[in-house]
Amino acid sequence: MLIKSYEPGFPARRNFLIFVHMGTAKYIQELLYRYNCVVVPEFGAFLSQRRPAILHKATHTFDPPTKVVSFNQQLASNDGLLVSYMASAENSSYEKMLARVHEQVGDWKKQLKEGKRLELENVGELWLNREGKIQFQPQQQINYLTASFGLSPVVSSRVSREILKEEVVQLEEKIPFMITPETRNRRSFRPYLKYAAILLLAVATGLTGFRVYQNGLTITQMAQEEAQEVVTRNIQEATFFNARPLELPALSLDVKIKPRGIHHVIAGAFRVQENADKKVRELRDKGYDAAYIGENAYGLHQVTFASFEEAGEALQYLRHIKNTVSADAWLLSAR
Repeated sequence: MLIKSYEPGFPARRNFLIFVHMGTAKYIQELLYRYNCVVVPEFGAFLSQRRPAILHKATHTFDPPTKVVSFNQQLASNDGLLVSYMASAENSSYEKMLARVHEQVGDWKKQLKEGKRLELENVGELWLNREGKIQFQPQQQINYLTASFGLSPVVSSRVSREILKEEVVQLEEKIPFMITPETRNRRSFRPYLKYAAILLLAVATGLTGFRVYQNGLTITQMAQEEAQEVVTRNIQEATFFNARPLELPALSLDVKIKPRGIHHVIAGAFRVQENADKKVRELRDKGYDAAYIGENAYGLHQVTFASFEEAGEALQYLRHIKNTVSADAWLLSAR
């Protein structure tokens, strides 16, 4: 991986390139496709959040759904994801890979303190502001949302709608219809239509009265028959459900408490599942929405303080837990 460094205040011809270890930034890219949070130990975390498709009305352009990448300097505790992934990919030990990441982070911090801007290819650009805080500008060319693989922005031509009113006016000028204003002024058919409507209403009313009389039914008789049908139906239902219901034996189910959400604030990971279940009971007795979220790739049974749907709520809750309960808590996000 190549990281470009820019010295502020110098013209572009004096920019130069700094070659650092390519592995760390490369693995950050690969993990952003699969996870919403990638922590670089002692440096910060790269976070991704799904953004729906966008329509730009001015340019008539549709952008597909994507993941927006951001950076949080406060999430610097090692969660083991990046280091473990690098160690597995390079067939190395965890300790050796952790030392290499610390060395890489030290070099990045040194370049930032010297006022240089670090550009991680396909990830984004990092620099320090006047207060010494790391600022981040994400790279827009890469879409880390796998569901949008192969999709690119689409530009559509503007839809020109026909104005039918002008065409109708032109046709009326050529062919005088009976409903045009010119024809209505010369001869109006509204009185004849009014008389025809009155005659049609009288005929329809007469036919309806004749049919009621022919069948020998009055309005009172119709209501009585309808009421009789309702009473008969209720009697049938009461007769059907009069039997005493069967008394079935009670069933007891062992229901596991499952987390609600995809962002988990981890309270601990245990080699034995019984210890994990005990931790869940202890946390729930203290009022936490704790849950057992399963076994990870290293055979450890993980327990969460709480789980969230939104990444922002999970990060805020993680800071509260680290400040008040456990400094070893960390965030696990699943797709």
